[in-house]
Amino acid sequence: MVIGSAMEDEESCTELIGRCSVFYYGVGHMLNDITSACWFTYLLVFLTDIGLSPRDAAAVMLSGQVADAFTVMFAGDLIDRFGHFKLWHGAGSAVVAISFSSVFGGCLPCKIFGTNSSIMRTVGYSVFSAIFNVGWAAAQVSHMYWSMVNCITLNPTSRVVLASCRNAFTMVANLTLYAVALAVFSASKSRTRIDIENQYRWIAYLSIFFGCCFVGIFLIGTKEPRLKQNVPGKVRQRISWAHWFKKVLYYQVAVLYMLTRLVTNVSQALLAFYVINDLQMGQSSKAVVPAIIYICSFVVSIILQEMTWTGNRLKVFFTAGSVLWIFSGAGVLILPSSMHNIMYLLSVTIGVANALMTVTCISMQSFLVGEDIDGCAIVYGSLSFLDKISCGVALYVLESYQGSSSSLHSCNSFRGCLSLTRYGLGLVPASCAFLGVLITYSMDLHPTKPLTEPLLS
Repeated sequence: MVIGSAMEDEESCTELIGRCSVFYYGVGHMLNDITSACWFTYLLVFLTDIGLSPRDAAAVMLSGQVADAFTVMFAGDLIDRFGHFKLWHGAGSAVVAISFSSVFGGCLPCKIFGTNSSIMRTVGYSVFSAIFNVGWAAAQVSHMYWSMVNCITLNPTSRVVLASCRNAFTMVANLTLYAVALAVFSASKSRTRIDIENQYRWIAYLSIFFGCCFVGIFLIGTKEPRLKQNVPGKVRQRISWAHWFKKVLYYQVAVLYMLTRLVTNVSQALLAFYVINDLQMGQSSKAVVPAIIYICSFVVSIILQEMTWTGNRLKVFFTAGSVLWIFSGAGVLILPSSMHNIMYLLSVTIGVANALMTVTCISMQSFLVGEDIDGCAIVYGSLSFLDKISCGVALYVLESYQGSSSSLHSCNSFRGCLSLTRYGLGLVPASCAFLGVLITYSMDLHPTKPLTEPLLS
């Protein structure tokens, strides 16, 4: 009876799944997506605006990145061993909602201990930053393509549809955040520190509310996956870590992924500082400029997903994205505040460059993994580890120098202000893009089968 039931489960899971099931799964990552966008776009701005030094604000972000990195490394293996995807996802989402509201809601330890010193504020925000990222990582790993989707269905078409639906709602989440931010910045003025806190508090609370609504839909509508990540009739053995560490391509892909994530995350974190402090744009630009970048990136990503990829084509498109970022970085460096409207055009090129680099870099991971899906968790986990740590360290170093030097100097109406933010946004992503091109052309990309999985998963 047990064997017959298992065979029936596998047979039913080879059929196309319904639209409702696709929708229920697709909305499950909304809370993570909307809080992640808020985290990288507004956390450093919020913390410095309420009085933390740039170095202390970067320390808060670094604590979260480190917690995220280590949680991702181990959560995938635990979920692989013990299952219960929905339990992990629900618990992680609850932690995200509670801790994220504490990060933007005020320094809770300061109120408990009755002190508002800079050390206590930094420690208080860092603790909830770390807790938030632990929950975020647990929810992310349990919902990712290579974990839950592979256990929901055996049908390749359904897997593509599920991943594509998740990608679509990632766009909805990001645009929801920027729409909320635009409404808040337009409706209220930040004249005092209390006004600033209230602005970001409303953004955070509304983001959590929208995200939690969709998490509830996911948990109610999605059944706990019953399949294992294997192919009927085949016995697979778990691939050891050493298998990947013996491959040169693994190290090349790891460094390339780290550089690509540095391009996107560092630019996203510094962008709000740049448009407000360096270009002297209005408060609404903190929402409009990131939204333009994301929309352009998403449109290009959808177009790229329909293409058939070869190793040489991946290299060409990655190089094209890198060149666009190098030119965009040059534009960021020389753009004067009197011509700040040109930033909207630069936003388009940055969005296109981000998409070209990100999509092709993720595709290179598919070349690395090939058919070894039973060992891919360590690959994705280790790459994510490098991404989180490198981004946190890079922002900490940049903000540390920001705190030890004049934030704005050599200002004039034509050249603008030569700040560390301008140099960081102009040089760091462009330099990473250039190094990425060099690594790309040293890679030997020969897949064992055509790339049929969605590139954005």
